[in-house]
Amino acid sequence: MATTSVAVPDTPLIRLALARADDALVLGHRLSEWTGHAPTLEEDLALANIALDLIGQARSLYALAGEDCGLDEDALAYRRDERAYRNLLLVEQPNGDFARTIVRQFLYAAFIDAWWQAMTASCEPRLAAIAGKAEKETAYHLRHSAEWLIRLGDGTAESHRRAQAALDALFPFAAEMFEPVTAAAFDVAPASLREGWDRQVDAVLATAGLTRPAAPWSHSGGRAGRHTEHLGHLLSEMQYLQRVHPGATW
Repeated sequence: MATTSVAVPDTPLIRLALARADDALVLGHRLSEWTGHAPTLEEDLALANIALDLIGQARSLYALAGEDCGLDEDALAYRRDERAYRNLLLVEQPNGDFARTIVRQFLYAAFIDAWWQAMTASCEPRLAAIAGKAEKETAYHLRHSAEWLIRLGDGTAESHRRAQAALDALFPFAAEMFEPVTAAAFDVAPASLREGWDRQVDAVLATAGLTRPAAPWSHSGGRAGRHTEHLGHLLSEMQYLQRVHPGATW
């Protein structure tokens, strides 16, 4: 018998933990889709390891939320409906070609690494502890994706074309990262990180020879549970086992 979906209380701490956990879980799942398909064996392993880092961050955040709502990690990851997910629209976008995956990773990593750095000083000790570990991982994620973006942008005419096309397609999703998740004192206001993110992104794009899109409009809605059509397909695959076989374990 399929499981029923769970309801989760909406408190500032749970809302923040779920938003960041959902970002990490969905992006980790996307990157795991490259396993066995990446351009080189080395990159296959690198993307798999980044995916594992992100899923580990998601587990820590789901566990934190679970302490306050009485649900375990599996219930929060596998038994919420699509509209209950609070992830950014950017991270649910399909992998596309390798350039599109790298651009998505770079835009997100440039933001989340700065956010985790700031969160190490959070007055919520559980969040600060998670941040201390997560930031070491996201610093590598940022370095890895930036190096690849420069390589693609400053490579062949074809790699440059693909990188610019990916940037043009995904940049309108970036502004959502700077929308507030909570107004709680233990959170870091995402808008406060925008200036640093802009500087870092502009520096990498200049080195890569890529043009920053004007992006006069932006996508939004993920934090409120309004997602693109892609998330439903992703969740149907990711949640299948737990929905069909409740409580299944290895």
